[in-house]
Amino acid sequence: MNKKVLVISAHTDDEALGCSGTIAKHVDHGDEVHLLFMTNGVGSRELIGDEVNERIISAKKSAEILRVTTFENLNFVDNEMDAVPLLEIVKKIELKVRELEPEVVYTHHFGDLNVDHQITHKASVTACRPIQYLNSSTRVKEIYAYEALSSTEWQTPGINPFCPNVFKDITQYISIKKQVLEAYSKEMRQPPHTRSIENTIRLNALRGNSIGVDYAEAFVLIRKLC
Repeated sequence: MNKKVLVISAHTDDEALGCSGTIAKHVDHGDEVHLLFMTNGVGSRELIGDEVNERIISAKKSAEILRVTTFENLNFVDNEMDAVPLLEIVKKIELKVRELEPEVVYTHHFGDLNVDHQITHKASVTACRPIQYLNSSTRVKEIYAYEALSSTEWQTPGINPFCPNVFKDITQYISIKKQVLEAYSKEMRQPPHTRSIENTIRLNALRGNSIGVDYAEAFVLIRKLC
């Protein structure tokens, strides 16, 4: 049976880095995928100019490449989500969960260095708590946390390290992931920066080789209801 999938990301481009290969795989298998972003991703920068519009264009291009069903931005202030009451963010996500009724949710790893990632994780897990939907069809059955280069690996060593326990084979979808990363070319960096297209693909090769395939994306399983 086809599934409804919700990807909750702090910034546009996080979905590209963390799980765009898996998104492409879901869509190819007939699943309905929705993207929900928390911020525009550039509001904290000194020189914004046209960057917000450029980021929107990149997000739309990414969504088109991935063939997702919908994407929406809640437009919280970039890198200031910790200044917003958590309950306010949770309620926004709860509305989307009730509207879309996803069975599968992907979001950030709680141990990321970026504060928006941390808040997004907390709000997502809270909004998807099982007790909230015990008598409803909207109960989320699976929640996964993905890794985002230049945040997940830059956290203080030993502070909530990313320890993946689920690997999804994206060998057939790595070319699509490259296209999505290229759609965000202005957010990518040149090697040897960790957030380069080349390094992202190398990470997927490492994750894949660890389970005996060419490319994979790694996740932490937060919850799975049987």
